[in-house]
Amino acid sequence: MEQFKRTATCGELRASDAGRTVTLNGWVHRNRDHGGVHFIDLRDRYGVTQVVIGEEAPEALKTLAEGLKYEYVIAVEGAVRSRPPEMVNADMPTGEIEIAATHIEVLTASETPPFMVDERSDAREDLRLRYRYLDLRSFDMQRKIKLRHDVTFRVREFLHSRDFYEIETPTLIRSTPEGARDFLVPSRLHAGKFYALPQSPQLYKQILMVSGFDRYFQIAHCFRDEDARGDRQLEHTQIDLEMSFVSKEDVFAVIEGMLGHVFHHALSIELEPEFVRIPYDDAMNRFGSDKPDLRFEMELSDVTEMMSASEFQVFRSVAESGGAVKALVAPGCASYSRKQITNLEDAAKTYGAKGLAWMKVTENGLEGGIAKFFAGEAGAIVETLGASVGDLLLFVADKWRTACTALGAVRNRLARDLDLIDEKLFRFAWIVDFPLFDWNEDAEQWEASHHMFTMPQEQYLDTLEKDPGSVKGDLYDLVCNGVELASGSIRIHDPALQRRIFNVVGFPEEEAQRRFGFLLEAFKYGAPPHGGIAPGLDRLVMLMAGEQSIREVIAFPKNTVGICPMDDSPSEVEENQLAELAIQLVPREETSESSEP
Repeated sequence: MEQFKRTATCGELRASDAGRTVTLNGWVHRNRDHGGVHFIDLRDRYGVTQVVIGEEAPEALKTLAEGLKYEYVIAVEGAVRSRPPEMVNADMPTGEIEIAATHIEVLTASETPPFMVDERSDAREDLRLRYRYLDLRSFDMQRKIKLRHDVTFRVREFLHSRDFYEIETPTLIRSTPEGARDFLVPSRLHAGKFYALPQSPQLYKQILMVSGFDRYFQIAHCFRDEDARGDRQLEHTQIDLEMSFVSKEDVFAVIEGMLGHVFHHALSIELEPEFVRIPYDDAMNRFGSDKPDLRFEMELSDVTEMMSASEFQVFRSVAESGGAVKALVAPGCASYSRKQITNLEDAAKTYGAKGLAWMKVTENGLEGGIAKFFAGEAGAIVETLGASVGDLLLFVADKWRTACTALGAVRNRLARDLDLIDEKLFRFAWIVDFPLFDWNEDAEQWEASHHMFTMPQEQYLDTLEKDPGSVKGDLYDLVCNGVELASGSIRIHDPALQRRIFNVVGFPEEEAQRRFGFLLEAFKYGAPPHGGIAPGLDRLVMLMAGEQSIREVIAFPKNTVGICPMDDSPSEVEENQLAELAIQLVPREETSESSEP
């Protein structure tokens, strides 16, 4: 190989290199025969260079060139020469030159690939994942993996410059409840006992704060045994960080600075130096989501009070029972057909709404749908909602959260249908003032909306047990373009307050000691006030790459059912491996329903 080792890459040569003799290594991207003259596009990670085997070339070289198939790996030796002006390809960085080949060596032959390696593969996703090594050769995937590398590098660069230590936490840990199923790893040395793969480094990074490392971060690999979907995987990566002696504003400042640094260097985009703060209740009321897409307006309105005296029984009964009637103006959509409105209704029903009421604003007032119930209030409704002739008015009446969420889904659907979204924009926001507790109707008890180590806001400390539903937590989410990028909080550092939280959510002290004893023990020895956050690296790169699925920015992802088609994992293992672990497999149909996690 030393004889054919490359002296230049396929993306670096320019007109100034004319006259050089070089050796290139790469894959055959194209091979064209133009009347006895062969043009081979040679590709590597850095780009594409055109190689020419002219009429004057030896017959043996021409014959070799004829046999070169797609994805053959070859070495090419030849002279760099400028292309004739009429042959310059302005779309290629190397488009001013070509290589006049004097020698070609086939390093590895290739079978016919199942799909073409091109700008972006148009093959089905299952085929792309089965042959991921081919898919990763495409220019599009190469760019996205490079972008992921650039983002990770810039994150490290920024945090190192802000005096953060990068500290690794364990991959084999004790199983602790964190909202999803743990992946369990059986211990060979301690039969019947298991490690868990970390869903996050949460407890360990808090212990690092107790240990005096007041600025920690880690590019952390995390594992959650849950159903995969577009923005989730069984294994994912997060930018995990924690800080001592801080408020949430200190955490915000670090993340805003970090993302500004990342976007500047990776995409040449300048972000706002400070992201907007939106309380949770406002986000739900205005956008119908706790991860609102701020790239377009079209906000929701609350018309509950107006509808409390309505002749329309559905609205009036919801208003009288303490629910909410939410409204949305769809600009210029009065021309929508009944089928188009039904499609919007389906979006609302997906999020729990029983239906989607509507009226059209016309020159003659309100028409269609439920308009007959509001003949006397037409002017007031139009004025209250700021609607105009040609608009479509949409309503959902239900419990407050359901009404907001369902109409928020309609808002997002309309934005896509009406092409209201500028895909080049990145609109960040901090969602703050979340409820600390959620009421679980099935279990009939309060549960932590984030996790049990989140600090309540100070003004609620005296009423914590009396009115849990009103308590706001010192927790926060970072959202961008309708995607939740990060979640974090200021943590509880006082053991007495931690016990109160456990009591509110009905978490027995014995169970807390069993599950979290090592953290609670550490807190006895002087825990500093601390807080942190964990932006999802996969989601961040997905957004920056303009993709809809994190599978597009992970080198070797699982598919939607948690399988890797390339290596066919998960797979069966040998009986002797199970025996070493003291594990016996039981057919699933014989497993009682109560034993399911």
